[in-house]
Order: sequence, then structure tokens, then C-alpha cells
Amino acid sequence: MRTELGRAIELAAAAQRVVVLTGAGFSRPSGIPDFRSPDGLWARSDPSEVASLRAFRRDPDGFYRWLNDLIDPILAARPNPAHLAVAAFEAAGRVTGVITQNIDGLHQQAGSRRVYELHGHLRTATCFACERQAPGEKLLPVIRQGRAPRCSCGGVFKPDVVLFDEGLPRGLLWLAHALLEQCDLLLVAGTSLEVAPVCDLPLIAVRRGARVIIVNLEETYLDERADVVIHDDVATAIPAIIAGALERAGQQ
Repeated sequence: MRTELGRAIELAAAAQRVVVLTGAGFSRPSGIPDFRSPDGLWARSDPSEVASLRAFRRDPDGFYRWLNDLIDPILAARPNPAHLAVAAFEAAGRVTGVITQNIDGLHQQAGSRRVYELHGHLRTATCFACERQAPGEKLLPVIRQGRAPRCSCGGVFKPDVVLFDEGLPRGLLWLAHALLEQCDLLLVAGTSLEVAPVCDLPLIAVRRGARVIIVNLEETYLDERADVVIHDDVATAIPAIIAGALERAGQQ
């Protein structure tokens, strides 16, 4: 582990255009459950049955009853040391963008400014019928009753998150591609890289010759192609990598 950490620090210290790709494991130390761990969300429910666009259309009330269990942990969550470290690395001029699968907004709360939320967020919701947008917080009283919030037109509000069997926003995906084509280091953290199309994004950086660091508790398909792989908690490993890189570069 010490050897891998030292190598990760060397790569991060030398990099000038770092892209950070994060998944659910990045926010787990903040108290938000991830999906695929033994006690994660998918251990309790089938995603295709509760978190797909098809399921939402069939039973929006059921979708919101499921979402209710996730809302309070997200609202109570605060950025953990990994979020804060990435924000500090960006403030030092080393991070060109954070590409995240998370919908919790914790990167922004930590101070990151260049955040690309590929799976959307809960700050707003859009009516399925008339496309009117509403602040998510104004819909909470109805959601907490286990009911789907409805627009004045009668349509159902869907949170502005990307569900299973729903495409990613094309504009954001294009921006993510552009970042990865230009980076010299990709830091993948807290993601199992199992959900398409995000799981394929690191290959863009790999093909362009960027160095790759992976920090994740479990193995990923990309481990064998990465320069450094650290199987550790992101809240421990990411601050150590970034603090070491900044110290080596004399930027702390």
C-alpha cells in the first residue's frame, strides 16, 4: 500500500490537467449508501423495479416511496475528506473537471466548481407532461407522504436524475469526453465502473495516453490497465494522495 500510495503521489504531483471520476463509493463516508456493497441499495431492491424510467412511468408513487429512504441521508450528508481534498486540488489549479455519477451535490458543497453531474441531481424536478421545472425542496412535503408530486397541469414531477433505461444528457456527455481527451491524469474513485456508458469513459483517457489512478474498495475491470490501484477507503486514500502531491509541488 505504501508503495502504491507513493507512486500515486508522484503521478498526481506531476500532473497539470487532472480529471476526477467519482461514483457512489465516494459519498459513502458521508453517510449516503452506495449501490453494490453487501448493505447497499441494490441489496434491498431490484433497480429495474424501482429506479428505472419504465418503473417510474408504471408506478410513480412506488418510485417516490423508494426515494424517500434516500432523501434524508442525502440532505443530512456533508462533504467528507475526499470531497474536500478534490476541491483543494482544483483550487490549486490542477483539476480541470470532476465527472460524477452522484446526485448529492457534495462536490459543490466542498467547493469544487467544475462539476459535471452525469446522472443529474435532486435540486429540481420536471413535469412529465408540460416540462415545467420546480425546485425539489418545494416538493418534499408531498414526497414525504409517499406520493408522487404533481404539477398544476396534472402531470407527475420526475426528479432531474437519470434513471435506468434513460439516456445521459448529450451535452454533459460531450463535455466529459472533451475533458478526458485533454487530461494527463485520470483519478477514478469510489466507482465499480459497472454502469454504462460511464464505465467506458476512462478508456478515452487511456487511449490518449493519460496516467490512471484507481481508488476503490473493490476491483474494477480497469485495474489491469491503471498505473496505480489502491483498494482503500476514498476518505483516507484521496486526501493522502492530494496532500502529498501538493506538498511535493510546493503548493500547500
